[in-house]
Amino acid sequence: METFTSNKKVREVLSFLVITLGACIAATAMDLFLMPVKILDGGVVGVSFIINQLTTVPMGIVIVILNIPFFIVGYKQIGKGFVVKATYAMILFSVMLEVLDTVQATDDPLLSTVFGGLFLGIGVGLVLKSGGCIDGTEAAALLISKKTRLSVGQIILGINIVIYCAAGYLFGADRAMYSLMTYFITSRVIDGVQTGLEQAKAVTIITNNASSIADNIYKKLGRTVTLIEGEGLISGKKVVLYCVVTRIELHELYKLIHDDDNSAFVTVSDVSEIVGKHIKKRKGES
Repeated sequence: METFTSNKKVREVLSFLVITLGACIAATAMDLFLMPVKILDGGVVGVSFIINQLTTVPMGIVIVILNIPFFIVGYKQIGKGFVVKATYAMILFSVMLEVLDTVQATDDPLLSTVFGGLFLGIGVGLVLKSGGCIDGTEAAALLISKKTRLSVGQIILGINIVIYCAAGYLFGADRAMYSLMTYFITSRVIDGVQTGLEQAKAVTIITNNASSIADNIYKKLGRTVTLIEGEGLISGKKVVLYCVVTRIELHELYKLIHDDDNSAFVTVSDVSEIVGKHIKKRKGES
């Protein structure tokens, strides 16, 4: 038990170190490549940049203020662990934006788009992989998706299109198109950093502790789990769990599984399309 607790503490310390690295890389990408040429990221960061340009209020402060309601939503939907890491990542990212000088690495908008999107994707991917989040838009999109037929990906894309249209009106149509290109580059890089980060993931779990894991997934993530009886060639009878989660829930799911059965066999695959409701309301939700 002592070794397990010690290993858990080491993993948490390492996750915060990775979040620190990711937040610093993301802030550097914004300061060196994107902000000097008025190319936007999506979500809260994009809105914060627009507000900063219109009012001169420091962008880091705007990011913190706008993220507060989203992280409250994240606490209710995902849990305390997510909010602690997300808050740390967001504050560090905001501070680094203000500390780093906005040095223009290149005045070529295409190069800024490519390299800004690349480094931003690496930074955000590292933060997400370790259970944190710089932008609270995904937490809000997760809540909206539970109330509608829209997927998290569709909601985020819709929000970003509105932001890029605003950028086009304020900074020119070419800035909006470069920003949209940055969004797609960043998304694909995140895919590579965090084990195939699509908006939805199908998770298969082979375990000896199926009931407890399934119950915790339902209580803490609000996801129903399908239980399938199976039999291993060597290990004998097993229970296979199948569920679908979003990318920001994946890290929390790993923790739930490991806490109940650290020898469980887990596979994760991409989901190209979801038909029907895969998210259930928790008990007590209206």
